[in-house]
Amino acid sequence: MANQNILRITKEIKNIQQGNDLSIAVAHQDEDIRSVKAMILGTPGSPYEYGFFEFSVKFGQEYPSKPPKVEAKTTNNGRTRFNPNIYSGGKVCLSILGTWHGELPGEEWSSAQGLESILWSIQSLMSNDPYGNEPGFENRATDEDKKKNEAYCAKIRHETIRVAVIQKLEQMLGIQADGLLPKPSESEKWSDDSSDDEDEEETKEKLKWEPFNDWQKRRFLWYYETYLTTIETHAPKHKEGDKFDIMPFEGGSNTMDGTFQYGQLGKRLLRVKEAIDKETEDWAQEGLAAKQRDSSKAYAMQSQFNVVKHSQKGGGIANIDLELENDNPFAWIVTYFGKPGSNLDGGIFKIKISTSVRFPDEQPRVKVITPIYHHRVSKDGVLCYTPNKPDEMKNHIQTIVYALEEESPPYDPRTIVNPEASKMFFGSDDDKKKYSRSQRRSAQDSLDFGM
Repeated sequence: MANQNILRITKEIKNIQQGNDLSIAVAHQDEDIRSVKAMILGTPGSPYEYGFFEFSVKFGQEYPSKPPKVEAKTTNNGRTRFNPNIYSGGKVCLSILGTWHGELPGEEWSSAQGLESILWSIQSLMSNDPYGNEPGFENRATDEDKKKNEAYCAKIRHETIRVAVIQKLEQMLGIQADGLLPKPSESEKWSDDSSDDEDEEETKEKLKWEPFNDWQKRRFLWYYETYLTTIETHAPKHKEGDKFDIMPFEGGSNTMDGTFQYGQLGKRLLRVKEAIDKETEDWAQEGLAAKQRDSSKAYAMQSQFNVVKHSQKGGGIANIDLELENDNPFAWIVTYFGKPGSNLDGGIFKIKISTSVRFPDEQPRVKVITPIYHHRVSKDGVLCYTPNKPDEMKNHIQTIVYALEEESPPYDPRTIVNPEASKMFFGSDDDKKKYSRSQRRSAQDSLDFGM
């Protein structure tokens, strides 16, 4: 039975890790597969939008006959209750977990359910009507209740950005909330003092295990424009220092207390963005240092470059040219030639792929240097894409080209990194025509860029 238990858990974890859901992630350390960390991305369009919510999942010996124990970790050190069903102390109230008694058939736990269904159930709590998650309030629709829900959403929205985005990134980057200079980042702690790769790995193992740092940083870059827009939109609605409303079901230490401080959040958000950009720039220096000491990682990355470069002679990936920046195997420059017949036809776009010496544990950060109007590219040039084979650089480039050329993708708000362009791309026929004109114009302008 114990072996079946382990096999079941292993399969569920693997299915999530190999899936294409951009909003959930799971990880475990090799020595303890029953102890899982999970990350849930806040639901787009809700007050939890693109927040990073971490949970611990502990599987017992009786799983799947009995559900695992789940605890919320994004609680501001036990001070913030993010939902009527997600307590500040970490308790997650769900009928399928046995922590709440459901009233409808099928709400209780069954062995047919699993880790993925648990995470989806938790994510479903992160809605536009969190007030209605509290028992006794779910069917109340008076004007007063609507106002209460609006007030509840307002403070959840603020605390999502403050606690579940900015604070998390500040902690992992070593930035203090008061704006003091950052301490050395984890990448700096891991890098050039090591004489060889083995020493580097030993140093890394001594650090606290945080498997989602890179996952969060990449998504922060994707959704930075959305975070910024949220602050700019809601700051005028709340005077700096105004206290949050207390909900009828909040009490004791199980509350979400605080004040609106959107002005400070805007400054802190920018500092996080600058720190991640600086970290990305530092990767190039780490890469050159690795090359100079003949690191096996530098050799492996150079080999991947040679494979892709050689494949181009035989046709390879359409519409691109490839080179190294400063002969650095960790800094790739892709020249993308707009697909013939598309809106980008005739355009020439420079794309920089910055890769860490910890690849693939840290995934490449891709920036389109040449200005381009595209729903998958932020105003700052950050390109949103998800490779099928994250450890193969060739697949990264293939997926980048595919993202730029995909003509009729399904609507997925999690891939929206340029809200203005996305609104046109997925809008009315007139909007789509405006999008096409803007994209063709960017292709024309690309020919003059850098001249």
